[in-house]
Amino acid sequence: MQIVSWNVNGLRACERNGFTPWVEATRPDILCLQEVRAELDQLPEHCARPAGYHAHWNAAQKKGYSGVSTWCKDQPAGAVHGLSHPDFDSEGRVIVTEHDGFALYNIYFPNGSRDHSRVGFKLAFYEHLMATLAARLAKGDGLIVGGDFNTAHQDIDLANPRANAKTTGFLPEERAVLQRFLDLGFHDVFRERNPGAKGHYSWWSNRPGVREKNVGWRIDYFLVSHNLLDRVKDARYLPQVLGSDHCPVVLELG
Repeated sequence: MQIVSWNVNGLRACERNGFTPWVEATRPDILCLQEVRAELDQLPEHCARPAGYHAHWNAAQKKGYSGVSTWCKDQPAGAVHGLSHPDFDSEGRVIVTEHDGFALYNIYFPNGSRDHSRVGFKLAFYEHLMATLAARLAKGDGLIVGGDFNTAHQDIDLANPRANAKTTGFLPEERAVLQRFLDLGFHDVFRERNPGAKGHYSWWSNRPGVREKNVGWRIDYFLVSHNLLDRVKDARYLPQVLGSDHCPVVLELG
């Protein structure tokens, strides 16, 4: 099973830049999209109702903002939008789908904002999600959390850690709360399998030359609960895939 997560930075824009040909060539079993930023009636029919997939959508109340979508070849046993928290759910950030042996959380985590005005909201979102996940882990559920976490965990996860020590996405409190997901019982499977590998990023600024020079951040992840580790076959990034300022992340399960 191949699960792919991709922050498309506006599905309409990504569609104009090769999204559909890439999907048709790749055909993942499950595709998790973040930052869709569109209503269904604003999308071409082949995106709104993709052939061969059961597509689930969760849009933000604010037009042109946030939004996630999960496309599944096999109809999931269940699909839930949000985290049962009105402040967070109004922003269209979460879809939870239930599959054979695991639940998949497709999440677009909040950004702390350049002036740090949303850092508190972002950390509260993390805390609420962790409480939800902890309750499911206690029951023995297999869980996968994928998406744009909007946080680089370690120095190795961005090209210029010292220069960004006071930038949201790499603040000590953001990094600490991301570590707590791992302490809770999740595994950053890519980093565990590539502990010293530098230069693996998932987001680049749109400034000229930045992506070409690979001056990026690794802020998109798949975290896998301990009881699913034996099913993980591979985890990798696809920086060669263009169309967004993020690249897709791939998780393969056996």
